[in-house]
Amino acid sequence: MIMRTKVLLLALAAAITCAAKDIKTVVLKTNPVMHCENCEKTIKTNIRFEKGIKNIKTNLDNNTVTIEYDADKTNVENIIAGFKKINYEATEANEADATKKDCCQDGKQSDGCCGKKSNDDCCGKKNNE
Repeated sequence: MIMRTKVLLLALAAAITCAAKDIKTVVLKTNPVMHCENCEKTIKTNIRFEKGIKNIKTNLDNNTVTIEYDADKTNVENIIAGFKKINYEATEANEADATKKDCCQDGKQSDGCCGKKSNDDCCGKKNNE
């Protein structure tokens, strides 16, 4: 009985060790710029099916996508390739990107995924001013 318990504990310990995952996080910027709920939905709906993706968070304020992934199953290059499948270009964001709005750098909104400019940019100014 003691031997069986030891073998069972050893097997359990091995299973736990094998199941330990290398979860990493990457923050990405997209082009076209993710600027609306449709952009968020498109990204979340499609990228979640890429192998190894664990969690996706989008932030419209700074136009970033934060992805948690299993590094044993995928890497940043594969995730970026997944964005290409849905006609987005993705690049790793730097710390400054996480705290500013792209469209407010020059006071104009980019074309974004909809391919249209609105009458008002994201900063509240008229595009024709």
